Amino acid sequence: MPEATSAPTPVHLGAVLDGLAKNPALPPETFHRLFARTGGHGEIAKRPDLTDDMTDTIIAADDFWHTHALALNRTLPHRYRLVLAGHPDSGIRTALAIAATDAPRELFERLLTDPDPRVRVHLAQNDDVPRDLRARQASDPEPEVRATLAQWWPEAPEPVRRLLLTDPDDSVRAAACSTYYRRLPHPVPPADLVPGLLADPVTRAGAVRHGVLDAETASRLAGDPDENVRKELAAHPQLPSPVRGMLAEDPSSLVRVRVFARQDTPQPDRAAIHARITADDHGVERLFDHDQDLDDDALDREITDHLARAELRSLRLPWVKADPLPYVDSPYACFRASAAMSDRLPEEAVTRLLHDEESDVRTTMALHARDRIDPETAERIDRSHRPAKRMAWRPADDFPLPAAVLRRLATDPDPRMRQLATRDPELPVELLRALAADSDPAVRRTVASHSGVPLPELIRLLADPSERVATAAAGNPVLPPGEMHRLLTLAGL
Repeated sequence: MPEATSAPTPVHLGAVLDGLAKNPALPPETFHRLFARTGGHGEIAKRPDLTDDMTDTIIAADDFWHTHALALNRTLPHRYRLVLAGHPDSGIRTALAIAATDAPRELFERLLTDPDPRVRVHLAQNDDVPRDLRARQASDPEPEVRATLAQWWPEAPEPVRRLLLTDPDDSVRAAACSTYYRRLPHPVPPADLVPGLLADPVTRAGAVRHGVLDAETASRLAGDPDENVRKELAAHPQLPSPVRGMLAEDPSSLVRVRVFARQDTPQPDRAAIHARITADDHGVERLFDHDQDLDDDALDREITDHLARAELRSLRLPWVKADPLPYVDSPYACFRASAAMSDRLPEEAVTRLLHDEESDVRTTMALHARDRIDPETAERIDRSHRPAKRMAWRPADDFPLPAAVLRRLATDPDPRMRQLATRDPELPVELLRALAADSDPAVRRTVASHSGVPLPELIRLLADPSERVATAAAGNPVLPPGEMHRLLTLAGL
């Protein structure tokens, strides 16, 4: 190990201490040194290996961030949760309501009557609350609590859902009869309530899919000023064809997307909708371009059109999946991706979709033809993976590459692919050294967490200009205790 005096001083010492606080190999005797740190967000209190002595120290100190992190710690023994349930700071009690899982009934009963509505709002999101206690929240005096319960408990017993669907507060009824819920499956309202829900402007959009359509009702709903009502109408299986034609020309692109997705939409109408929605796609950057002189209405249209294009890309249509062959060569990527979800495609169709020009189609096909994905195909699909929205997942997560491929990728020109190299736990030291000096911080961050990274390189990564790299290096369990003590001394702890 290098002499402490020759080791570099971290540029981001606070980030290094955060990483150290989460290091599973942190020596117990360093707890009190790290706990004495001012600033940060209480990372030390989030550890799963806290002893009773450590927990008592945190509670006695009553520092907000440490106590808040402790309340969020899902491994905290229940006896300490009961202590924190009486904490005078409602922020601590709110954190407890969020993280309390498999907790004793006594704790939930105390939180259920907490004087701060924020605590009860977060409790309404907790699926571990006993059903009889959770049902009481449907009568909570705070509308936000009742609305939250309606969104997070769609499988509530019918008496509870009836209470929420007929609540005197608009926000509660809107949450109880919505087009979107925080949990699945979406609830079906009692049939006798549907006419009233359709008549109520705040519940109308959520009730449309549950109503029986006749021509008169469909025409009336097609003229509703709420585009969400028209969106739901456009997806209704009983939609009359004349009204479908009206909605194909709707001013809202989000409504037109729903018409596009219908199985009974004539092909000329589908093509016209697609062309209109995809035309003049300026990208999301235009929404934040302050040089664009857009009034509020124009900006709203830009946002709606952007959302419509995103929805168009993400459509996965069950009726296409059920009969995929006619759509393998569809001009619409979402149709080809829907076809790729079928497990009844012949080999030739699978091959075509694995080589589709759209990343989403290739990836979808790979996920539904796992037995046909060899390492060469897996690498090609991961290399060309370009998701429509930012995500942590990549194809290599589902299709691990062999060690020989990972070692070759260590010198790949693409930093995305070099990141994969460190998934080889036995990656040769010379490759680890080279990756630790990589120009791309994301690559260095993956090396900083590798169990085989040479100690001199790991210590240098503690002083990396990237905070995330330094944090990862400090959290690596192979970091020697002596180096941990050096870092704490540098911080004056």
